[in-house]
Amino acid sequence: MNGPTLYSIGELARRTGTTVKTVRYYSDRGLLPPADRSPAGYRRYAHDAVARLDLVRTLRELGLDLAAVRKVVDRELALPEIAAVHADALDVQIRVLRLRRAVLAAVAERGATPEETRLMYRLAMLSETERRRLVGDFLGTAFADLAGDPVFAGVMRSMTPELPDHPDAEQVRAWVELAELAQDPGFRAHLRQLVEEEAAGHLPGEPPMLHGSLAAIVRDQVAPAVAAGTDPAAPQADPIVAVLLTRCAHLLDRGDGNGDGDSDGDGDGDSGDGAGPDPRRQLAARLERMNDPRRERYFALLAVINGWPAPESLRPVLDWAARALHARAPR
Repeated sequence: MNGPTLYSIGELARRTGTTVKTVRYYSDRGLLPPADRSPAGYRRYAHDAVARLDLVRTLRELGLDLAAVRKVVDRELALPEIAAVHADALDVQIRVLRLRRAVLAAVAERGATPEETRLMYRLAMLSETERRRLVGDFLGTAFADLAGDPVFAGVMRSMTPELPDHPDAEQVRAWVELAELAQDPGFRAHLRQLVEEEAAGHLPGEPPMLHGSLAAIVRDQVAPAVAAGTDPAAPQADPIVAVLLTRCAHLLDRGDGNGDGDSDGDGDGDSGDGAGPDPRRQLAARLERMNDPRRERYFALLAVINGWPAPESLRPVLDWAARALHARAPR
């Protein structure tokens, strides 16, 4: 009576579509033990070796190491259990690969130098704790003694990037650029100046204007003129300038106790008596500082990282308003 069919290494390789070298490799490592040996000492494999080898190859292609594969095929460990562990490990690898891909894409796009590339990679690979420390240092420098004020603390929270656990390439590139910007001493000093100006003109009970109310006032008053192509130096701009000066009077250091921005009553914002700094130049300078492209870039990057809608660009209205104010300031 014939016994069960046994396969040589070559026959098993042909039946599974693999190579003799691969069969021997797995057999030598105990994943594919032979059922018998020929009189000449050659290994022979049972019929179930076909299914076992297919399983081994599948698990290896999924990324399981040899020790884990052995435990699965020997039924020492349930496949769902070990699959869950390896799925978690793959999640980590995928995240790292996404970060690396995003850095490489940014390097190619920006034509970065080796030094810049090293910095970008370091920033991309920061842990969540390290990211929070970097952002906290940046915002802490800008807000300093105001961080304890509930109103300004809310502004700080609204300016905090929150990179998701699984960011896409665009979010990673935005984070790297924002982190570079946050470490720029010039931008830090600029933001600190804006915060100090806001604190000086802050009215109790009113929200700060760092990137809200002041910009909203200018946008509401100026946007129609920009859309209509009105020349900021034309007479049609006079009423707009008068409204801006009136609504922003509390932000201006008049030095004359008046604070209404138009003490001579002609509606043009000129005190007429030379007392105190000229309000038009003051407001124009404030708007020009707000119009710094780094500030707008920060909020654009913040929106990408946090998954918010892209913010509206205020550069056209801020530029128009500053030009209109300068056109009416005394020479």
